[in-house]
Amino acid sequence: MAPTASLSAQRQRQLRALGHHLNPIILVGDSGVSEGVVAETTRALEDHELIKIRTPAGDRDARHALIEALCEATGAECVQKIGRVALLYRAAEKPNPKTSNLLRFAHLTR
Repeated sequence: MAPTASLSAQRQRQLRALGHHLNPIILVGDSGVSEGVVAETTRALEDHELIKIRTPAGDRDARHALIEALCEATGAECVQKIGRVALLYRAAEKPNPKTSNLLRFAHLTR
């Protein structure tokens, strides 16, 4: 699964730079994309806009399918995948300057 074409190459670079120092806040278990995982990912995306998730070890194709399913269920875009970790982005309707990773670390991408 390649990064979504709706983000420009420059925007993808900015998001990858911002996401570099983030820790995964969603840990997907062996049960995969459950309602709870989707709900928590949706909440995290609304709060932070840019998050890292960690997928279970195993088959690469299964991890890609899991990330794709989670992106589809939450309306997020996969910015980057490295091994078991994926960086997801979805703009918040009302970003909170105290929790949004884009607003808190905007000075790093200038």
